[in-house]
Amino acid sequence: MSSEKKSTTFFNGTNRIPSAKVIFPAAASVAASAMLLRTFSREVVPHELRDYIFSKIKNFLVSTFFSELTLVLDEYDGLNPNHLFKAAELYLEPTIPPGTKRIRVTMPKKEGKISLSLEKNEEIIDNFNGVQVKWRFFSKPIPAKYMQGSNPYNPVIKTEIRFFELRFHKKHKEMILKDYMQHILTKAKELKEKKKTLKLFTLSYDRMSGIRGGDMWQSVNLDHPATFQTLAMDSELKNKMMDDLERFVKRKEYYKKVGKAWKRGYLLFGPPGTGKSRLIAAMANYLNFDIYDLELTDIRGNSELRKLLISTGNKSILVVEDIDCSLELRDKIARASNSFRDPRMQQYPQYQLTLSGLLNFIDGLWSSCGDERIIVFTTNHKDKLDPALLRPGRMDMHIHMSYCTPCGFKKLASNYLEIQEHPLFLQIEELLKITQVTPAQVGEQLMKDEEPEIVLQGLIEFLERLNLEKVKKLQPNESQAAEGGVRIKSQ
Repeated sequence: MSSEKKSTTFFNGTNRIPSAKVIFPAAASVAASAMLLRTFSREVVPHELRDYIFSKIKNFLVSTFFSELTLVLDEYDGLNPNHLFKAAELYLEPTIPPGTKRIRVTMPKKEGKISLSLEKNEEIIDNFNGVQVKWRFFSKPIPAKYMQGSNPYNPVIKTEIRFFELRFHKKHKEMILKDYMQHILTKAKELKEKKKTLKLFTLSYDRMSGIRGGDMWQSVNLDHPATFQTLAMDSELKNKMMDDLERFVKRKEYYKKVGKAWKRGYLLFGPPGTGKSRLIAAMANYLNFDIYDLELTDIRGNSELRKLLISTGNKSILVVEDIDCSLELRDKIARASNSFRDPRMQQYPQYQLTLSGLLNFIDGLWSSCGDERIIVFTTNHKDKLDPALLRPGRMDMHIHMSYCTPCGFKKLASNYLEIQEHPLFLQIEELLKITQVTPAQVGEQLMKDEEPEIVLQGLIEFLERLNLEKVKKLQPNESQAAEGGVRIKSQ
């Protein structure tokens, strides 16, 4: 009897199970409502809004019923670009799986390499230290508005909001925020270097024209083919310089430990045509560094020089060619220069470039603004330079670019004629020992024909002709000296 009461109590009141007559109509009503809502959303609600709503519903259900945490990486942090977003784009590019249905393909302006990125709502699963991280990219349109770009005077118009969401188990929060994020930044830096297109920078037209907010530098792609393997330099000197460059880029922590700015100075000196510019290009290709070509005569004082150097990037080579001709280096004030060449500007000290100002940017306080920077001065006349420029810490290594040597000739013959040995080599090498001829002159002779025999014979004739001209120039001086000696003796 008691069991019947229990049974009756269970099926009565609010706990009574509904009958089939009640369940089926209710289910049919819900299904019909769902179908109606689905049809309405497809026909009326825009595709972008529908995806956004569904993603929000999905994220709500996931966060409610699962132990997952979601991080959001917005493209902008207020008005400023979010560097983590760009790092995530670079990091995820090589991890895009083959099965991804939609991939965005772009080639940025002045770049030579294609970039891949996720299309909206596409997902990538990454694994880090055994932890699964799910990435999804989102993009939604917004009314056009201005956002700050690299130049505050030239804002960028934005018509969409872009962001990444990454989901993982809550218990891995600390590891993701510390180790994983640092891993992303490190890998993104490496990938950026691999994708980098080398640039050659020069002073911009906007700066020289006085346009407010104009860029300090303008650039073109650096496509110079020079490498250390093709340089017509002494092999020992070449290897010494390559070793020095390798040692420099690997010693970040060492420079920090000894309290020095992470920079290196090189002085390239020698006659015109000996390959100083080619060596600079080879250095840039070897290190994957950009080049900033600084023309001192176009700079309107120490203040502008400071702004120019601050705006140069890391991993770069700052070049001042023919520095002995760029400025009359004195102990204090050098010639002033301005974009309008107005003599009235000479009376204002702020428009004067001084030797002390230049030295401050080489090894003074301002030299620490930036990492992994190389400064290169070139000159045809080392003896004309102020000794203050040449001391260690400013120009750390002096490289003499000499006339063509037998070793340099063999490298040129290999480059131009693709030969390593020839019976005429011995005669040419003997002539080079007594002839002042630049690698550029020898290279020009080697380009005159494709047949090695003809080219080498022509080079011999060219070297003999140079020697003959040299002898003719010396003979009048010798005869005058002899006549002078006779006259002195007769007195």
